[in-house]
Amino acid sequence: MQFAGRSVALDTSAGIWLAESAQSAKPDTVASLVPSTFEAVARVFHPAVRYVGDDDVEVPWSSVAAANGATAHPLMQWGSVTGSMEYFENDDQSPLWHGAPARGHLPAPVAERLVRVLTRWTTTPDVCWFAVAEGGAVITDHPTLSLPRCEYWLINGPIELAAANMAAEPFEQSANLWWPADRAWCVATDVDLVTSYVGGSAGCIAELLAADGIEAARAESGQRTTWDADQVNPPPVDAPD
Repeated sequence: MQFAGRSVALDTSAGIWLAESAQSAKPDTVASLVPSTFEAVARVFHPAVRYVGDDDVEVPWSSVAAANGATAHPLMQWGSVTGSMEYFENDDQSPLWHGAPARGHLPAPVAERLVRVLTRWTTTPDVCWFAVAEGGAVITDHPTLSLPRCEYWLINGPIELAAANMAAEPFEQSANLWWPADRAWCVATDVDLVTSYVGGSAGCIAELLAADGIEAARAESGQRTTWDADQVNPPPVDAPD
């Protein structure tokens, strides 16, 4: 079996360090996604999309928050800045945005911008690992890396694979986890979230936060990643009980 032209690894030991870290972390926190041993962590917001002719125009969360009278801040949640959980899947706020932020998938343009930053912060950009969550119609007996929330298939290759499509067309799916062989940083896109988290050195994260085209904020290992983590904006009107 292959993803993005790369064969699935038969040895998953390269990811054991992430499994051990996740197993010891409190569930539904940043530390359960990227190890708390990193000096710093950034939360990357997947953009919403506005359709303009044949073009997809990225719409940052800060713009959506402003249009809805909400406050943009590091722990903002999509349901709270839009006002409804329905805006994850089934509705839009035209003409501001038509497509909700991608859930469980880091859009390729954002991944490419991350790659440009992260390449400078590893000694092994040509030797990276990529984990794809088990699921869908894929059936295989290849071994998986077991983390508390999901099983993952692993492939390896150059850092540029972070922007590759791991799903069969016409579907889109990024790697859910990726890190270099030297473990200088790690990117996590949980299957249920519309943001990604990047752990790395203080310098790496500072550069990422300053990079053009990436809407991001600092995060802390103990922060919750759940829909109700936003304590600044009102909860969505249809919040779960």
